[in-house]
Amino acid sequence: MTNSTVAIRRGPAAVRVVVPDGAAATSAAGPETMVLEVTGGLLTWNVLAAQDFPIANIDDVDAAQEWVWAVYGEPVAVALDAVRPHARELGAGHEDSPGSAGPHGHRLTEAVAAPGLPALAASARRLAYAHWAARWWPASTLDGIATLDPVLLDRDIALLTEECESLLDGDDAVPPLVRNSVESLLRASDYALAAGDGDRIGAAMVLARGTGGWDWRLCPPGLVDASESAVSWQVLRAAGATTVAIAVAAHPELPAAVPEHLRPWARIDTGRGELRTALRPGRDSWIGEFVLPAPASTVDIAIGVPGFGPDLEADPQAAAQGAMRQRIRDFAAERLRTASTQVADDGPFAPLLAEIDAAAGDSDF
Repeated sequence: MTNSTVAIRRGPAAVRVVVPDGAAATSAAGPETMVLEVTGGLLTWNVLAAQDFPIANIDDVDAAQEWVWAVYGEPVAVALDAVRPHARELGAGHEDSPGSAGPHGHRLTEAVAAPGLPALAASARRLAYAHWAARWWPASTLDGIATLDPVLLDRDIALLTEECESLLDGDDAVPPLVRNSVESLLRASDYALAAGDGDRIGAAMVLARGTGGWDWRLCPPGLVDASESAVSWQVLRAAGATTVAIAVAAHPELPAAVPEHLRPWARIDTGRGELRTALRPGRDSWIGEFVLPAPASTVDIAIGVPGFGPDLEADPQAAAQGAMRQRIRDFAAERLRTASTQVADDGPFAPLLAEIDAAAGDSDF
């Protein structure tokens, strides 16, 4: 790891925030963010940035000093101790006025970071990345991004958790349960909606058709293919009725049985109101149909599991999600391209066992 200047800022209430110079802003709930819960705080990295040092949100300075010196070095630990929260912050829930000092609050001091234990700092980043991969890895048959073997990924997490034991608090200190691995032989052609001859499917006339992506935040992992063309729809007219038929490419390793409360729904907007319908498992896809109250030349389809993910109407970043998803796909594809050729490395960006295995078997795609 290279040395970096970090700023220590005042966050909400009594939180202290350590911000490396040039660190990309992160959102703890977003697909671009790697998160690691540690004793006395939370570490976050932007997965798309070659960022050695994390942003740290520290709510217990005394507890965090057990690891701050290891991740950031002794000068940062000393500086953090010098700006520990005042009594008025602890008692009154002090916050800076909005916009007074940038997104991380008022700058209190700065110091040069150089990890006291570089190997531990590297393992912490890799553990955060492994947890990220378990939630956000964009496995896609349509885009040719191989699935990470869940058994190997659990092994990665367990080994890295053991290496980082001195940092961790709570659930991150417990090795994960091994998930079931389901073999899949899907191909992109399996997912296309039948186009039929010309603009007809059987006795139905095709009024419109389209494809699109879906917001990864709205479904748990392992349900839907991560491609930006995973969602296909057609508006059909037959026997005086207009129907929208939806097919959503399934995750390459969709479990054989998915509990009903975890199955995705489709939200359909024709510009004349919003309709919702449950999707059911089909052949390597989620499918559904809905009779429209009036003909429509285009529809807007959103996929999600009810009650899962953010409120998109209140989310200012919703419009930028598509471009961010493509950057993550490009990132994952590059990780797989380099995983099989990278020399042995225990640094913060070293490939996981699951990535090396996926890269070796990538010819199946």
